[in-house]
Amino acid sequence: EYDNYFLNIAIGYSGRQELVNAVRKICKSVKDDELDIEDINKDVIEENLYTADLPDPDLIIRTSGEERLSGFLLWQSAYSELYFCEAYWPEFDKINFFQAVSNFQERERRYGR
Repeated sequence: EYDNYFLNIAIGYSGRQELVNAVRKICKSVKDDELDIEDINKDVIEENLYTADLPDPDLIIRTSGEERLSGFLLWQSAYSELYFCEAYWPEFDKINFFQAVSNFQERERRYGR
């Protein structure tokens, strides 16, 4: 019954490499005369990301006590809410998840405003 939600887990993922690959695809489209350079905009970039068919994340949970994104979804995370917890991924459990969701629900989303 939760078909409106998405869970992304990134293993061996690099946000920088994703952007490099998107730029390469866009450049190829320009080179092949499929796209005019003046038509490159936010939508074109988003269409060439790995997550083109997914919504931007509302919440990013960072485990292991680290307080950084480490290159995770660099473009897509612009307006994501970030939650940091001490638990390492293998030990991240239902209680940790509920704490993250509860914290998220208490926030006022501003989307860059």
